[in-house]
Amino acid sequence: MPASKLRDASIRRLPQLGTRGRSIVREDTGATVRLCGVNLSSLEYSEPGSLGFLRASQITREEVLRLTQELGANILRLPFNQDWALGGRGEFTAEDYLSALDEVIGWAVEGGAYTLLDLQWLDADNPRGGPRQFVAPLPDTGSIAVWNRLAMRYRGCPCVLYDIFNEPHDRLPGDPFPLRHPDGSAYLLPWRRKVYARNWRPWALKLIDTIRQVHPLSLIFVSGINWGYDLRGVKLDRANLVYSSHAYPDKRPEWETAFGRIAETVPVFIGEFGGEEKDLAWGRELMAYLDEKGLGWAAWSWRDWPHLQKEGRLTPFGTLVAGGLRRELAARGGPFDSPQRPDIAPREDLARRSGLVPS
Repeated sequence: MPASKLRDASIRRLPQLGTRGRSIVREDTGATVRLCGVNLSSLEYSEPGSLGFLRASQITREEVLRLTQELGANILRLPFNQDWALGGRGEFTAEDYLSALDEVIGWAVEGGAYTLLDLQWLDADNPRGGPRQFVAPLPDTGSIAVWNRLAMRYRGCPCVLYDIFNEPHDRLPGDPFPLRHPDGSAYLLPWRRKVYARNWRPWALKLIDTIRQVHPLSLIFVSGINWGYDLRGVKLDRANLVYSSHAYPDKRPEWETAFGRIAETVPVFIGEFGGEEKDLAWGRELMAYLDEKGLGWAAWSWRDWPHLQKEGRLTPFGTLVAGGLRRELAARGGPFDSPQRPDIAPREDLARRSGLVPS
């Protein structure tokens, strides 16, 4: 679906989301919303070759509708590549790449789901401490430019949510790139490797403010440190934020310390979790904990290890996740309905509040 049509289509299908206290809510009714879905990876790394970005990724409308309508996902986390969103790849332009994002977002809207855009890779050319390890420890100045571009493209689209940076983490041995401040300057000690919450917060604020300058209503997700897991010390003085943790079987400290305690006062979302068959007991325990806390989640990954499906068939861990999605679908009684206000047409109201038309 072209970006020009996404705004009206998404306003008809999906309510604008915001936050109240520790919850994500519908802005029109104030009702609490629990977002549960999966990560739909591959657009961050699939070389377009001669096929183009979308065909190379192998993401299809049919699988998006399966995830949303059959399994019941109401959010798809969509990792993307910063370099390709700004400059394209090979014979394909940045607009070609953004059009591929548009298409997947449009399919998600058709299925009644939000898309959480996730800045996963800065580029696909510079490994960050190991073969095929392209997850950078902190953003760079290009991250500011890419979020400005995406916020401009999707402002007024309630279907698009913003995960500003995948997994802040300590710089790995073998990563040749120094850590940088938001102004582009390198840390004074070029060998420095530790990334603390105090290093991540200025970057998070810069990216949040970049988006909000052009899209004031945006719902923004902020990961913790330690590969996204640890939310301690990350809380920021901005409205409409969701704090996102990435939980895997080997992560420490325990859940309550890393993200459970902060979830008592602010919205928390599990942006990634996953495992293999040997991790099923851990997965059941985590999902029960998230149910108890009322926290939303997006399981990793529909495409990559640890897999939720292979060749169209659910893995054991994927079966566990699918069961959780179907329970959530039954609990909410179906897809979202359109936001309504008695005094104003929904699309006119949202456009006005987003700054697209004057008040």
